[in-house]
Amino acid sequence: MTPPPSGRNGLSGPGRRAMLRMSGVTAGALLAGAGLAGASAEAAGPAVRLPDDPFRLGVASGEPAEDGFVLWTRLVPDPTALDGHGGMPPTAYDVEWEVAEDEGFRRVVRRGRAVAVPELAHSVHPRVTGLRPGRQYFYRFRAAGRLSPAGRVRTAPSARSGGGAFTFATASCQAWYHGHFSAYRGMAADDPDVVLFLGDYIYEYAITARNLWRRGVTLGEGHDAETNSLARYRVRYGLTKSDPDLRAAHAAAAWVLTPDDHEVQNDYADETSYYGLDPAAFRRRRAAAYRAYYENTPLPPAALAHGPDARFHRRLPYGPLADVHVLDGRQHRDGRPADAAEQADPARSLLGADQERWLYSGLRRSRARWNLLAQQVAVMRVTDSRTDQWDGFPAARQRLLDVLAEPGTSPTVVLTGDTHRAVAGDLLADFSRPDSAVVASELVGTSIASDGDGSATDGYAADWLQHPWTKFYDGHRGYVLGRVTGTELTADYRAVPYVEADADAPVTTVARFTVEADRPGLREAG
Repeated sequence: MTPPPSGRNGLSGPGRRAMLRMSGVTAGALLAGAGLAGASAEAAGPAVRLPDDPFRLGVASGEPAEDGFVLWTRLVPDPTALDGHGGMPPTAYDVEWEVAEDEGFRRVVRRGRAVAVPELAHSVHPRVTGLRPGRQYFYRFRAAGRLSPAGRVRTAPSARSGGGAFTFATASCQAWYHGHFSAYRGMAADDPDVVLFLGDYIYEYAITARNLWRRGVTLGEGHDAETNSLARYRVRYGLTKSDPDLRAAHAAAAWVLTPDDHEVQNDYADETSYYGLDPAAFRRRRAAAYRAYYENTPLPPAALAHGPDARFHRRLPYGPLADVHVLDGRQHRDGRPADAAEQADPARSLLGADQERWLYSGLRRSRARWNLLAQQVAVMRVTDSRTDQWDGFPAARQRLLDVLAEPGTSPTVVLTGDTHRAVAGDLLADFSRPDSAVVASELVGTSIASDGDGSATDGYAADWLQHPWTKFYDGHRGYVLGRVTGTELTADYRAVPYVEADADAPVTTVARFTVEADRPGLREAG
């Protein structure tokens, strides 16, 4: 599927306006929520006083660039109101924002205004520019006479800088009902420069007594039905973001997000429902899901869905050290193969032909010291039965491996989510020849809470550990904390011993690996 055309900044053009009408969002609403000036921007009238704190979902930042970032908040006094409006009246609200060099906001360097409109669930996504590279800033919002919590964020280093270092964390798979998000408490304390979220921010399943493993919580009405409409997606985001440690992690660093399947429906592929939902009905569901995803995360305005389509793949330069290639592994993929012959078909693609060309061009042209691929499902070979991963697309995987093996391609590390297990391994030039050259390494992060407490080993371990390219396996919950320099990338696998009982589990490092820029392959570090 070819991504729909857009203007230079992703916000203009007749095609864009038509798609916005399809999604029920006017161009004025988009501009207003982004804080962009223009005749079409919608102005807020006199604000209706709100009965409760409208910042109950917290604040967030995203898309760090060397001169700025995207800010986000959503006005929601009642996050799980069943109509999906969050307890907000159907009117627009002015939202003021400010960015300062100090936590006390004595040195404010940027101020602005966005308009929170009902069409976008009273969310705002202003882009802040004109800042200094490689610096920490603090930000906050004001609306309806109330002040938000403050967040902190770092701009990316300048492409002209001498290099230095930056830190990142990866996270994925946060089924609220399976456990507390205590891993995020450790992540916020680790203070990464950027968090790469690799999919499954919410889960669409009905929450019942059978799957509610998070202890010490009670649920009101409306959560025991599958999430399949705009209102229900909004409610599920409200429930998920009710976790205080998730909000703290958002407030601690800029996030760069890409979705996997559960933001819409388990194991979907392109416009095909895994469960046989009518195609037209599934397109409507995907449109609702993508819109709610935008409304509740610090994505740039260009990522707002046009009907059932959205542009999630993008490239973020991180100074001279890294180009971060953010991939979309769901929206353009072919479906599950009917048999082995179809599975091996060279025409099959997980990314789609257009995104493949975009990725390979970016890898070849990158002059950064490292390429980081932020994506959803395991690239390394596991078993041919895992057709939802890159194992289901062996020809497409080989095309990627061939590009990674080309002379001149910067050292590459693939950052992966999805599996609910922590796995570290290498990517070979040819997985059918275990003695072939290592062309990249892969860091598969475990879940934040999905599948509950977990354990060091489990029934899936043998599938992974049968291969010499797999260097580590652990089934606890947690995240990956990475540090990038010009000479090496270091990755700590951070884990908690449990998530179901309470939110007080300590975070520890269970393994550490390094990749040297001039020497391919993972090496265990002390």
